[in-house]
Amino acid sequence: MPVNNPHLRKSGSRHIVTNLGDNDLKTASMLLSTYAKLQTPIFLRSLKVALYIGGLYVCGKIGLESVMKMGVDTRELFFYETFLYYNPLLLITLMVWLWGVNLWVFSRSGVDYAAIFYLGPDHLSHKEIWKCARWMTIIILTSMTAYLYLYSHGDVKLAASQPVVLYFSAVIILIIPFNIFYMPSRYYLLWTFWRILFPLQAVTFSDFFLADILTSMSKVLSDLERSVCRMVHRQVATVAWFEADSVCGSHSAAIPLVLVLPYLFRLFQCIRQYKDSKDIANIYNAGKYLTAVPVIFLSALKYYIDPDTWTYSIQPAWILAGLANTFFSFFWDILRDWDLSVFTRIFKFSRPNLFSHLLYGRRWVYVWVIGSNLVLRWTWTYKLSAHLRNNYITVFIITALEIYRRFQWAFFRIENVWYKINNPKHTSHQSNPLSLQNDINSEQEKLLAHSHSPGV
Repeated sequence: MPVNNPHLRKSGSRHIVTNLGDNDLKTASMLLSTYAKLQTPIFLRSLKVALYIGGLYVCGKIGLESVMKMGVDTRELFFYETFLYYNPLLLITLMVWLWGVNLWVFSRSGVDYAAIFYLGPDHLSHKEIWKCARWMTIIILTSMTAYLYLYSHGDVKLAASQPVVLYFSAVIILIIPFNIFYMPSRYYLLWTFWRILFPLQAVTFSDFFLADILTSMSKVLSDLERSVCRMVHRQVATVAWFEADSVCGSHSAAIPLVLVLPYLFRLFQCIRQYKDSKDIANIYNAGKYLTAVPVIFLSALKYYIDPDTWTYSIQPAWILAGLANTFFSFFWDILRDWDLSVFTRIFKFSRPNLFSHLLYGRRWVYVWVIGSNLVLRWTWTYKLSAHLRNNYITVFIITALEIYRRFQWAFFRIENVWYKINNPKHTSHQSNPLSLQNDINSEQEKLLAHSHSPGV
């Protein structure tokens, strides 16, 4: 390069940037400024939200056009079948979204939920829970849209494979033995499910907390069973299942059996807790779950006896059983699971915002939570009625409301536990909410020991 090149910088000379003109400098400056804005978290977050909403709109538009393309006679039947395969997965996704909200509030209010659930330092935060919920929503709605589109365009075989692939993929992701997709968290969840199925060991807080959630999702479990039944018998994208007496029909004996399983799991847990602690409150709690059994089985009898016998003999007993279960569960929520003396302290955020200002210490929160809990307890019991099995829109709404009630219940259940951990002298007369043992001090030591465990 020549020594007298004007682009070389000589010792002691001024910086020579370029020989660009003023317009070129302005253009370069604008490009750098635009690139910097594109890298800001606010822009990237807004772009993700826009893409997410756009994807939902596209799925909704294609799905609606596919449904409207079908004939009037087959549209209702096919939409009912589509709803059966995908509504339980959508409701599970709703529960994951709301659980992320729970964790967000806990983190803001200083509640160490990781210690309560015996979680390790690498447990999932609310952001990671929401990330899982976003992907679940995208994948489920995409599969549902593909199912509707393919069937409406005559490709029945490929359409029938969509829910099968989705269910199979969900199971594989849950059990895959590789360190991907939050493997420690997946295995913690599977291990908790195993402990619920076989309560042969001391029941921990996470065991009966998840089992309580399963009672709110008993209809989801029932729909999952019916969906898998149709897949196994190759009835997807057909109307073979529509016969009520078919193996996967609405009269199947498996329906009440699956509905009652979560309540039996909690019943056995209560018996195990009584064996370990000798606390008579566990027997009363077992009685609460036992009252749900006649509600489910008396309702199922409607399909096996004549209408007059049901109306004049069975229905009054079903109503009494439903009222007993509703009020027993309601008063247990208020008197045992929650503690009104510490109510809503969980919304006292370390950095207060509008959300905490609206909820913390407000009397309307008391009225809303207690009133809505009573109403939604009754609607959930009513949902177990057999005549609502084919009214899928109503059942979906009631199930979604029950999931909301459980989301609401979780705030105050964990608030009560956290208060008892930090104030053992004021709650020594009550049973320990972690494993319902008598010595809360020893339970605190156990929490400290588990807070460094590898679980998540």
